[in-house]
Amino acid sequence: MTLRTYLLLSLFIGLTFTSCRKEEREFVQAPEDEILGPDSSISLLIQRTVSNDGSLDNIVDRANCFDILFPYSVNVNQQFLTINSFNDLETVECILDEDEDNTDTLDIVFPITIILSDFSEVNIASTSELNNYINNCNGENVYDDDIECIDFQYPIIASIFNTNNELIDTITINGDNELYEFLNDIDENDIVTIEFPITVILSDNSEIIINNLIELETAIENAEDACDEDDDYDYNDDDCDNCTITQVEDLLVSCTNWEVDKLKRNDIDYDDTYDGYVFNFFNNGTMSVNWNTTTVSGTWVASGSGNNLEVVINVPSLPLCNANWILHEVENCSAETKIDLRVGDDDRIRYENNCN
Repeated sequence: MTLRTYLLLSLFIGLTFTSCRKEEREFVQAPEDEILGPDSSISLLIQRTVSNDGSLDNIVDRANCFDILFPYSVNVNQQFLTINSFNDLETVECILDEDEDNTDTLDIVFPITIILSDFSEVNIASTSELNNYINNCNGENVYDDDIECIDFQYPIIASIFNTNNELIDTITINGDNELYEFLNDIDENDIVTIEFPITVILSDNSEIIINNLIELETAIENAEDACDEDDDYDYNDDDCDNCTITQVEDLLVSCTNWEVDKLKRNDIDYDDTYDGYVFNFFNNGTMSVNWNTTTVSGTWVASGSGNNLEVVINVPSLPLCNANWILHEVENCSAETKIDLRVGDDDRIRYENNCN
């Protein structure tokens, strides 16, 4: 190779290298609000959004800041259950709901493992150890850091560069725990970017397309207090979050021969008052009640949605049945279906049917 050829080749390589480095530098030298810094406001908001929500199993542990790792076992009113998923917590609720007048008992079988808000795990050997962690939670309906009214749709792709503008890694993130750990591991010398657009899901299941970190920060801040995070220990207060008029109307009409299972007015029990009475609801808003050789008529209408769904019942001959009832719960705990309607704490009527 001649000296002239060598010099030309060296110049070409140098220009090519400089050009590539210039492109990398232009890519990572994005505006400050497009870089995901370890202590930035958007990083902290994202971590709060993807932190482990400990309120989903409050029926068992009465603690918002951690949940119990599946599987584990409990004794509920002397019935032994193995809890393999959140769906099994519905069985716990069914057992507790069987007789609301008794004193319920729920005992966790130790040892168990709990998952904290940062997804770290702790082995727990006894009730006293568990209570130590429960007492460190903020308590019932008290502000906590996690943001539960918005979720990320995965996968999310992130790129990491060092201060020399060199690509260190490209990460595919597939879940909340992975995103939490990814943010937690960002070094102060790392330059991190997210591949947009991404999708977030709000508490009403609507979706928002996010094109940059500014839009993401706005979406999280708007969603922070946009829903009931259900951080109380009353497992029985939110069973109709997703109830609709259509579902209730279809259930009442398609299932025939409803009976009264529970009835309370002004805090007085009338459970046996309508024994042998059969209730039928019709599409046109009328209803009939039959017992022995007697048939009477009335009307019904449903309105609203979710935990504010109202069912107005008016059967003139049966005044104890009549009220502007609020749908409390639809139970499918066994072969029976139950519709629980309430007004305040003192008035209640629960219809049951073998139709499931």
